[in-house]
Amino acid sequence: MCCSGLLKTMMFIFNGVIFLAGAAVLAVGIWVKVDSGSLMSIVGSIDGAPAELDQLANISYVLIGVGVVLVVIGFLGCCGAVKESRCMLLTFFIIVLIIFIIEVAGAIVLFVFPDLAANLLRGLEKEVRKDISENYGKDKQVTELWDNTMDQFKCCGFSNYTDFEDSPFVANTTAYPPTCCKSPNNNKCSVDATKDSDIPGCVEKLVEFIEENSVIVAGVALGIAALEIAAMVVSMILYKDIGRKG
Repeated sequence: MCCSGLLKTMMFIFNGVIFLAGAAVLAVGIWVKVDSGSLMSIVGSIDGAPAELDQLANISYVLIGVGVVLVVIGFLGCCGAVKESRCMLLTFFIIVLIIFIIEVAGAIVLFVFPDLAANLLRGLEKEVRKDISENYGKDKQVTELWDNTMDQFKCCGFSNYTDFEDSPFVANTTAYPPTCCKSPNNNKCSVDATKDSDIPGCVEKLVEFIEENSVIVAGVALGIAALEIAAMVVSMILYKDIGRKG
C-alpha cells in the first residue's frame, strides 16, 4: 500500500507538471493565433513576404497541437492515478509509448544518416539564395533576419558572400554586409575585402553548431526517454495493482 501510494503521488506530480506545461503552451498558441497584433500575425500579413517567413505564422498550430497532446497526457496520468482508472492509465501508457516509438525511430534515422540535417539545410540553398538576391536590402524583415543571423554565427550569406552579388543591398551601396569582412571600413565591406576575408557561410556555421552541441542534445533526449520509460513502468504497475484490487 505504501509503495502504491508513493507511485500514485509520483504520477500525480509528474503529470501535473506536464499538464501545466501543456496548458501554458496551448495558451501561447491560441494567443498567437487570435491576437492580430502578435509578431506571427504581422509576419503572416506582410504583402510580398517570402514564403519562408510567411510559414512562421503557422507556428500557432504547432504550439496548439503540442499543447493539446501535453494536456491530454497530463490529464490522463493525473486522473488515472488519483481515480485509479485502469482505462485512463492504459490510454496514458499507449500515448506515451507511441511518442517513445516515434522518438526512437527518429533517433535511428539520424544515426543511420548522420548527415541528414546538413543535407536538408543545403537542399534549401537555391530557394534561400534567391530570396537573398531579391530581397536583402529591400525588404526590412529579410534584411534584419539575415543581419541578426550573420551577427550571431559570425557568417556571411547562406553559402558565402556571392549570395549577395545580385542583391538590392549591393546594387545600392556597392558594398557587402559588414559581417562579410573581418575588418569592415566605416561599417562597409568592399568587394576586395570580402574576398580576402573569406568568411564562411551560415549553413556551414549552423552545421558546426549542431555538431558541437550534439552531446547536449543527445543527453536531453536520453533524459526525456528515461522519464517516458519510467512513466510507462509506473502506469503499468498501478494498472496491475488496481486490477488486483478489483
